[in-house]
Amino acid sequence: MRVAVYSTHGFDRPYLEQAAGQHELIFTDQELNETNTHLATSCEAVALFTSDRASAEVLEQLAHLGVKHIALRSVGYDHVDLAKAKALGLKVANVPAYSPYAVAEHAVALLMALNRRLRLSDEQIKQQDFRLDGLTGFDIHGKTVGIVGTGKIGEAFARIMNGFGCRLLCFDPQPNAALAKELPIRYTTLPELCMESDIISIHCPLNQHTRHLFDRHLFSLMKKGAFLINTARGPIINTADLIASLSNGTIGAAGLDVYEFEKGLFFRDHRTDEVRDILFKELMAFPNVLITGHQAFLTETALQNIADTTMNNLDCFDKGIPCRNELHAANHTAV
Repeated sequence: MRVAVYSTHGFDRPYLEQAAGQHELIFTDQELNETNTHLATSCEAVALFTSDRASAEVLEQLAHLGVKHIALRSVGYDHVDLAKAKALGLKVANVPAYSPYAVAEHAVALLMALNRRLRLSDEQIKQQDFRLDGLTGFDIHGKTVGIVGTGKIGEAFARIMNGFGCRLLCFDPQPNAALAKELPIRYTTLPELCMESDIISIHCPLNQHTRHLFDRHLFSLMKKGAFLINTARGPIINTADLIASLSNGTIGAAGLDVYEFEKGLFFRDHRTDEVRDILFKELMAFPNVLITGHQAFLTETALQNIADTTMNNLDCFDKGIPCRNELHAANHTAV
């Protein structure tokens, strides 16, 4: 199968090439949008990343070119209009699990770096300033950790935090019964979780119910000085409200691997550009905010699993056999 692979980067191309098998991969570093669907001319499939946009208009253009299959190189599918894909007869599959440990461990890394002031400490040491003033953190052991979303990644995060000796509160419309039997977690409402947690980590998908889930109201319920970690999707947090809550001290620190308006910003080298996003500039100015560029998934294991599953999905489509990772319009809630 001839496949147009959009949003290719140096970190993932070698894994995709190695896993390609009989598929002919046409690589481009461009992000899919309404202006570059022509790059998929003569291709039966496209392989998309989270930075690509498969809106109704884009899907119509791809279908007109003869594209029949869409292989997502991600768990999330909020960037794909699944209802439109179904109407056009396009088959869509994702990578439902590549390495939940990768994302969960990155969430912990953000938490630890913020709590123990590692960025400031590193800067001071490089300046030969060995004073400890301003570097005081807190014991994570014994703290209450709120976990929003207890799927595979949330479960992995819960296990790590349990190892730290934390009290675990969870919120999920579909509780993880197996996890609840194994670990001393307690499911509760989201408002109660916010009121009781010292640390909150987000691990839910982005959909019509979770867009701006964390807003001014929820922030007002949080413990003063609570830490907020987001390795899920940027729009789950209302950025303007987050900035206001950081400014008034409601939120003690924020670790963000994702950002509400990251499309067009993350995954690119902007060293010679002026960043015009005022909200992003404001976030970067906070000393108690740590931002990474959507890299939580970025481990060797995850990249290998993403490539292997993506190609397996394409194999299924090519051979006309059922694909267990195929997504349907019923899965869709927002683009």
